[in-house]
Amino acid sequence: MLHFLPDKTKGIISSLLLGLNVIFWVTILFILSLLKFLLPAPPARRFFDRVLTKIAENWISGNSGWMKLTQKTKWDVQGLENLSYNKWYLVVGNHQSWADIFVMQHLLNRRIRLLKFFLKRQLIWVPLIGLAWWALDFPFLRRYSKEYLKRHPRKKGKDLETTRRACEKFARIPTSVMNFLEGTRFSLCKHLRQKSPYRHLLRPKAGGIALAMSVLGEKFHSLLDVTIVYPDGAPTFWRFLCGRVKKVIVRFQTIEIPKQLLGGDYDGDHAFREMFQKWVHELWQAKDRQIQMLLGEAGECFLTERAAA
Repeated sequence: MLHFLPDKTKGIISSLLLGLNVIFWVTILFILSLLKFLLPAPPARRFFDRVLTKIAENWISGNSGWMKLTQKTKWDVQGLENLSYNKWYLVVGNHQSWADIFVMQHLLNRRIRLLKFFLKRQLIWVPLIGLAWWALDFPFLRRYSKEYLKRHPRKKGKDLETTRRACEKFARIPTSVMNFLEGTRFSLCKHLRQKSPYRHLLRPKAGGIALAMSVLGEKFHSLLDVTIVYPDGAPTFWRFLCGRVKKVIVRFQTIEIPKQLLGGDYDGDHAFREMFQKWVHELWQAKDRQIQMLLGEAGECFLTERAAA
């Protein structure tokens, strides 16, 4: 509707609508999360969990609204058929831009349960949004460096313990647990520094989803693999707000999780860890090939273009 406006004007309008949408829904989330805290009985918590989820879904619908209003993006999407709102999903995907989150939420909202992301603990201090993530029981992880653990050996395993407690909450109602396996957004510098064996991806980190699978086990209906491709290059968030993303290609694939990977000891069992990492590596190899195929001829110079940018 507002596609005719200059890009910067659309960016300003999108930013204002995004901000107003956040303020409105986070205020409601905050009030209800206080009631949830004050009424800790299990029936009350289950009730508030459902209500808070509905509010978050309305919040995402608001974001979809301003996206449709200000953007003229061409969507090429496949694989949304046969998804169930009443199932547990372990969702993984490649990560290139903050826009990835909006893309996935826009396409998956109310098709599956609200995506719960693994977040760095520092993000709890993000104004308003951090409070919303806390209210919605997003798992906040505190990752300790090897140097820190050498100085404080008692902290070893604490980050995984926090993740385990968060995942145990997800057993109450159907949940979609989302994890960007690369742990960070793709960049050419990171790709070269890691000496990644993949052409379009960073090395995956399997520990997070291994722990989620060990806690929730067979509750997971399947793994939902998400591949996002921006044919014109991954956008900055400002470019996304300005409606400069001409096309987004997204492929969803449901994959059955091998039974032998459920409930294993990723940290304590070396053989299990190797088997799990091999499975993730094969998953990432297939995703890398899929990205190359989706990019087509543009993929031949994709990394070169990134370097030039």
